[in-house]
Amino acid sequence: MAIDEKFMRLALIEAQKSREINEVPVGAVITLNDRIISKSYNQSISKIDPTSHAEINAIMSAALNIGNYRLTGANLYVTLEPCAMCYGAIIHARISRLIFGAYDYKTGVCGSSIKLHEQNCFNHTPEIKGGVLEEDCSLILKDFFKEKRN
Repeated sequence: MAIDEKFMRLALIEAQKSREINEVPVGAVITLNDRIISKSYNQSISKIDPTSHAEINAIMSAALNIGNYRLTGANLYVTLEPCAMCYGAIIHARISRLIFGAYDYKTGVCGSSIKLHEQNCFNHTPEIKGGVLEEDCSLILKDFFKEKRN
């Protein structure tokens, strides 16, 4: 199994934690030198915090874990393409690689609804790889929203 798939599977486990508390099932894992330094999941509803996305939670935890707000050299694995808020945090944290699973055609900013990473207005641009375990990452979201509609 490729290393990106290995860590994305761990992000899917985090996404399941969100689902279990009735949050949109998105999970994130951050690695540095192929070692996990943080993992988290969506908690906006339970924390009553619109910024409590999986990526933001994982970035905050990773920064505390390494004692630096700059996560240079780190990889962020997230089950859903980031929104603008999360992409901004990724840039400010200087994450080197962003690997995501499912594309988000409504609010994703790394190729779906807009391509923020192609704008020449940022002082940092991570390497981006989308579609890793895309089917699995999409399925957990589709199942969650299907249950909500029923």
